[in-house]
Amino acid sequence: MDWVIISIVVSVLALALAAYFYMWVSKQPGATGKLEKVGRLIRNGAFTFLKREYKVLSVFVGIVSVIILLFYPSPFWTGNILTNLTMAVAYIFGSVFSAAAGAVGISIATIANVKSSLAAKKGLSESFMAGFRGGAVMGMAVVATSLLGPALIYAITGNPDVVLAFSFGASSLALFAKAGGGIFTKTADIAADLTGKVELGIAEDDPRNPAVIADNVGDNVGDVAGMGADLFDSNVASYAAAMTIAAVLGQMNILFCFGALGLVASMIGVLVARVKTNGDPGKALNGGTYLTCALFAVFTFAACMLEGFELRVWGAAIIGMLAGVAIGITSDFFTGDDKKPVEQVAKASQSGPAFTILSGFSYGLLSSFPSLAGIGIAALVSYKLCAPLGSDYALLGIAVSAIGMLSVVGMIISNDAYGPIVDNARGIAEMGELGDDVIEITDKLDAAGNTSKAITKGFAVGAAGLTVISLLTAFAEIVENAGVQFRGFDLMDPLVFFGVLIGAAIPAVFSAMLMMGVNRNSQKMVEEIHRQFNTIEGLKEGREGVEPEYDKCIDIATKGALKELIPAGLVAIVTTLVVGFVGGVNAVGGYLAGNIVSGLLLAVLMDNAGGLWDNAKKYIEAGHFGGKGSDAHKAGVIGDTVGDPFKDTAGPSINTQITVVSLVASLTAQLFINFSIF
Repeated sequence: MDWVIISIVVSVLALALAAYFYMWVSKQPGATGKLEKVGRLIRNGAFTFLKREYKVLSVFVGIVSVIILLFYPSPFWTGNILTNLTMAVAYIFGSVFSAAAGAVGISIATIANVKSSLAAKKGLSESFMAGFRGGAVMGMAVVATSLLGPALIYAITGNPDVVLAFSFGASSLALFAKAGGGIFTKTADIAADLTGKVELGIAEDDPRNPAVIADNVGDNVGDVAGMGADLFDSNVASYAAAMTIAAVLGQMNILFCFGALGLVASMIGVLVARVKTNGDPGKALNGGTYLTCALFAVFTFAACMLEGFELRVWGAAIIGMLAGVAIGITSDFFTGDDKKPVEQVAKASQSGPAFTILSGFSYGLLSSFPSLAGIGIAALVSYKLCAPLGSDYALLGIAVSAIGMLSVVGMIISNDAYGPIVDNARGIAEMGELGDDVIEITDKLDAAGNTSKAITKGFAVGAAGLTVISLLTAFAEIVENAGVQFRGFDLMDPLVFFGVLIGAAIPAVFSAMLMMGVNRNSQKMVEEIHRQFNTIEGLKEGREGVEPEYDKCIDIATKGALKELIPAGLVAIVTTLVVGFVGGVNAVGGYLAGNIVSGLLLAVLMDNAGGLWDNAKKYIEAGHFGGKGSDAHKAGVIGDTVGDPFKDTAGPSINTQITVVSLVASLTAQLFINFSIF
C-alpha cells in the first residue's frame, strides 16, 4: 500500500470531520443581549490581535523566504536555483499552514465559548459537548494539516529535505505565535488578578474589571492558537527528522502508516467522547485519550503484520506513546488539584506568599526529573530496540518514538483547546449573569480543563524532547552526507564545550525576555485599570449602565505583545547562526545538545510550577485554608501571578524554541561547513 497517498486521504477526511464539528457547534443556540455583546467583544479582540500579529510575522516570513532562496541548500550562484525556490516555497507553505491552524482555532473557540456557556442552562452533558467539539475542530485541523503538508511535499518532490524547510516555516511562525499569544494572555491575566482579586476583592470575571475581556481574549490567542501552533510545529518537525533518516533506509512508508493510523485513532476518540449529566468531564477527557492510545497500538500492529514492517520499529513507536502518557500522568500528579503537592502549596500559603513561591518552585524542580528521565528512557530503549537492525535503524527508532508520542496528538489538542473554551464559558456565564447553576456547571468543566491542560503540556514537552533528539540526529546525518567528519559531542573539544555553554544559556535568556515583556506590559495595564476605576464615575460601585473601556486594555496587551515577541525569537535564531559561523558544525552540535537539555529542564519546571500555583489558588478558593479573601488566598493569588508567565508564556514557548534552533542548524549546516572562523 502507498501510505503517503493514504495519509493524504485520511488528512482530508479529518479536515471534513473538523468542518462537521465546526458547523455542529455553530448551529447550537446563539446568544442575545448582554451575552452576545460579551462574546462579540472577545471574538473581535482575538481577531484584531491575530491580524496585527500575522501582519508583523508576514514581514519576517518574507525576509526569511528571500534568504532561503539565495542561500539554501547552497548559494544560488553555485547550485540549482530551482531547488532553492522549492525550499523557499515549502517554507512559506509551512508558515501559512501554521497560521491557518491558529486562525481556525480562534474562530471556533470564540464561537464555542458562548455556545458552551448557553448550553450549561440545559446541563453538564450539553455544555461539555459544545466545548469539547469546539476543541476537536482545532485538534483535527492541526493534525490533519501537519500530516497533509509533509505527505503532499514528499508525493510531489520525493525529497525529504524539502520537508525540513516546510517544518522550519511551521516552527518559526509557531515560535512567535506562542510567544506573542503568551505575552498577551498573561499581561491581561496578571493585571486583572492583581487589581480585581487582590486590591478590590471582586470575582475573577467581574465585568467591572477593565482587563476582564482582554483576559478572555488572551485565553484564545495564547492557549488555543498558541498551543495549536506549538503542537503543529512538533508534529511536522517529528516527520521532518524521521524522513531524513528513513529516506536512507527506504522506510518512508512506515512513517506515514503510523501518522495516518494515529489520525484515524484520534478521529474515533473525539467522536466517542461523551459525559453523562452527572458524569465527570475529566474522566471523559482522559478516557478519550486512553482509548485513542489503545486504538493506535492495535491499528499499527495490524498494519505492521499485514505490510511486513519491522516490529521493532513498531515497538519504538509504542514506547514513545507510553512515555507521553507517563509524562502526562507525572504532570497531573504535580499539578492536579486533587493531588498532594497542590494541597501542600495551598497549606504553605497560610504563612505568606514567600512560602507559596518556595514550595511551588521546589515541586516544579522535583517534577523535572521524572519527565526528563521519561524522555531519556524512551530515546534509549527505542535506540537499543532497533539497534540489531543496523545503526541507521537505531536512529530511526528514536525518530519513530517521537512520532509514536505524537500519534494521539489529535485527541491531545482537542483536550487542550477545550480548556480555554470552557474557561471563557465560565467567565461569560458570570458576566452575562446566567445564574449560580450555570456557573457551577462551567466551574466543573473548567476544573477538568485545567487538569487536561497540565497533561497536554506534559505531552508537548515530551514530544519536543524526542523530536529535537531526532533533529539532532538529522543534523549529524546532513553533516556526514556533506562529506565532513562530525566529531560528535566530545566535551574535551573546546569548540563543542563552547557550543554547549552558549546553547544552555539561550533558553534562560529567551524565557527572561518573554517574562520581562509580561512584567512591563502588566504594569502598564494595571496603571490603566487604576485610571479607569479612579476616573469613570460609578464603575467601582457597579452602577447600572456604567461600563469600563475594555478596548484600552486589549490595545495595551496587543501592542505590548507585538513589541516583545520578535526580539526574543531572533535572539535564539541569530545566536545559532553566530555559533555556527564562529565554531563550525562541531560547535553547533554542542550548542544543540546544551540547548536541548537546558530547554527541556526549564520547560518542565516552569510548566509544572505554574500549573501547581494556579491550582493551589483554586484549591483555596474551593473553601480550604480560609477560602476566598483569606490571607492564604491572597498568597495563592500572588503565587498564581508568578506562575502565569511560567506556565503560559515562557515554559510552552521553550518547546518551540529548541525545535526552531535545531531546524536552523540543519538548514544552515552546509553554510557552517563552508564558512566558519575555527
